[in-house]
Amino acid sequence: MNTITVIGASLAGLHAALALRAEGYDGRLVIVGEEHHRPYDRPPLSKEFLTGALTAERLSLADAEEIADLDADWLLGTRAEGLDPPSRTVTLTDGRRLSTDGVVLATGAVPRTLPGEPLAGVHTLRTLDDAAALREELSRGQVRVVVIGAGFIGAEVASSCATLGHSVTVVEAAAQPLLPQLGARMAAFCADLHTDHGVTLLTGTGVRALHPDARVPDAHVRGAHVRGAHGAGHRRVGWVELADGRFLPADVVVVGIGVRPATGWLEGSGIPLDDGVVCDAGGVTSVPGVVAVGDVARSAGHRDEHWTSAMEAPAVAARNLLAGTTVETYTALPYFWSDQYGVRLQLAGARAETDTVRVVEGSPEDRSFLAVYEREGATTAVLAANRPRPFMRARRELARAGMVAA
Repeated sequence: MNTITVIGASLAGLHAALALRAEGYDGRLVIVGEEHHRPYDRPPLSKEFLTGALTAERLSLADAEEIADLDADWLLGTRAEGLDPPSRTVTLTDGRRLSTDGVVLATGAVPRTLPGEPLAGVHTLRTLDDAAALREELSRGQVRVVVIGAGFIGAEVASSCATLGHSVTVVEAAAQPLLPQLGARMAAFCADLHTDHGVTLLTGTGVRALHPDARVPDAHVRGAHVRGAHGAGHRRVGWVELADGRFLPADVVVVGIGVRPATGWLEGSGIPLDDGVVCDAGGVTSVPGVVAVGDVARSAGHRDEHWTSAMEAPAVAARNLLAGTTVETYTALPYFWSDQYGVRLQLAGARAETDTVRVVEGSPEDRSFLAVYEREGATTAVLAANRPRPFMRARRELARAGMVAA
């Protein structure tokens, strides 16, 4: 291949590019990124960066020497808007058309948003610019923050906002936070983390609408104060209306209700799409010369949105792209971590709804434990809170046993 184009200057895109060079590819390498930033680490955005403990410069995933060694053409601040596999061309929003022999799709995912009028003070958190905008608002003094969604991003944002001294309310439609991922018993532990730190957690209700800063009927509000701030060319958010009829006053709203894969630009291209780019376990699509990695890839029927697979799986996809066929598959144990209120949660494996959970070390009440999920006597997943060494041991044992649920 004379030219390979990586669409997406992300963690997965960067590691695909690095893997291509490591595999001996010495042709032209083009990296297209919608953001103006070179690849950076996203997990700290909701934590250390949001609290001000980490600067943007320290988020970089590659230093100047590594960037130079990559010898790539970086096309930043523009995004791909079309791919034509028969002619091997990628069309960019700035009008450029790139001829390429191979394509790595690494466009990631975009946050889901709520319908309605755009309002200042309403944020999602996916990019460095998103985090910088939210951090700026949080630096203007104590504010009332409503976080919609108690998933990993929502919980981490709530933790950071509480650390900064803000009044925080978390709204979760499910009966408990992280219920599908952890099951009822461990989800209750996560709920306690919020309330332990003075965060109000409202579960079992969704959000009906966001309203601008204007007074609503006193029967709903019960004397809450309304602030009259405006900005960003939009009216400013003032209220969150819940599905059960309650109104929450809010100066800042963070919407953390999940993401969707960034595949809209591929519609009509012939690339198979189904909640992501459909590919095999090696990242290879049915279109010759096209592989997918990271959050956008639906690999062997599953889309993994976690950091570890976005770093590791691109090496496999790069190898397969250069080979022109699937010569290797990615089969690592699913793994993620989340930092909330000073507690590091780590989960490895694949829990199913019918699995039972058993605490084998420590205690949830002490906010430090190791637990195992089991099915028919076999361990399917391990979960730890502030037990890194026991967790790593259990994770290795689980990987060796190969007991990973489909």
